[in-house]
Amino acid sequence: MKIQNYKPISAFGGINFVFEYLKKNNFDSLFNQNLPELKNQSKYQWNDIISSLLSIYMCGGDCIEDLQTHLKDHFINNPFVNIPSPDTVLRRLSELLQGSQICRTKRGEVDHTYNTNQVLEKLNIALLKKLGVFDANELIIDYDNTIIFNEKSDSKMTYKRNPGYQPGVCTINEHQVFYIENRNGNSDAKSFQSDTLKRVFKLVKNNNIKTIDHFRADAASYQYDVIELLDKNVKNFYIGCKNSYVEKFFIQISNWETFTPSCEEQMEIGEINIIPFQRQAKNDKTEPKEYRLVVKRKPKEDNQLDLFTMDAFEYRAILTNNRVLKAEEVANFYNHRGNMEKQFDILKNDFGWNHMPFSKLQQNTVFLYITAICRNLYHNIIRYFSKMVKSLKPTFRVKKFLFRFIILPAEWIKKARQNYLRIYGKINFST
Repeated sequence: MKIQNYKPISAFGGINFVFEYLKKNNFDSLFNQNLPELKNQSKYQWNDIISSLLSIYMCGGDCIEDLQTHLKDHFINNPFVNIPSPDTVLRRLSELLQGSQICRTKRGEVDHTYNTNQVLEKLNIALLKKLGVFDANELIIDYDNTIIFNEKSDSKMTYKRNPGYQPGVCTINEHQVFYIENRNGNSDAKSFQSDTLKRVFKLVKNNNIKTIDHFRADAASYQYDVIELLDKNVKNFYIGCKNSYVEKFFIQISNWETFTPSCEEQMEIGEINIIPFQRQAKNDKTEPKEYRLVVKRKPKEDNQLDLFTMDAFEYRAILTNNRVLKAEEVANFYNHRGNMEKQFDILKNDFGWNHMPFSKLQQNTVFLYITAICRNLYHNIIRYFSKMVKSLKPTFRVKKFLFRFIILPAEWIKKARQNYLRIYGKINFST
């Protein structure tokens, strides 16, 4: 076998169509306008930094070093993007960090570290507005925390007995990341959650976003301060409940109906109106409010009796202020909150959250936000190209998009002072 060397041909020719789409829709201007102004002699603009990060994940990489080790030769003479070195990318991201807040609970002795970033919040909101996310008929916010295990110099021990961070994340309409607040691993989801959500709703108000129609969260949000805050800032909320807090109401439900949620086994569902947090409301000198408790139950596999309810059922409860939806509809709607786990899986495995590059929490907050912005862009990119290419679907993860569209041998050639993309293959565009 004889080998002849030719000038390099990019294996990722499909990424040029993505760059063209971003440029045509002025996303490059959006990045440059909403991030700090750069010096005139700067070789790389903000759109170069973000496009470089996006290209890492859309070309199969998983860390910033892949720009140098694997992708550099594939972007030579590319007219859409000027690829910087990994060190330049990291230095630019470090310039965006903001200070952390350290606080303690009233009776606690543990320092809780929280980090937000107003600059990237502004950029993300501007992007979501451009994508038309806030034009939807209804706005649904889901809130949850996830653990990102790591051994950074400042990471703390999580409740799962491994060091890491535990950021709080809001998604909007299930697919786009709306807000990120990075927390250290020792800060559980329940601590200072009302402060986090106050910042979320302040962001909504300051950016003239219409009132949130639905808010969903797990049992960590079952707190007096959080429920009071939600009651004032959203139209409808749906909060999971720990059984230990509400199991006294289970035996008061007399009307149980058969219920078969999607992809689950048959169970029963009932509901009751309750007045929770009466003691807290009294201390706060406010009138306690009545809410609706929707309860699901199914037989235990071991048939063991519960000492409190005196039956052999597993219970799950949802607290809501929605008086319109039926109990079955409330349960089905709340089940969609499970999509948060899918979003965390996408962010960790497709967009680099499992490979944070910095050793400090503040810098990694910048990385989490920028890669979440790349994820928001990807959601729009795959929807756009799935309408044009027969082999793509809007639900595809990055890996399928890579194999079916991005991996396409191509090279840039110059004729008559113009750049032409020569494709060595075929794209099945829809007609």
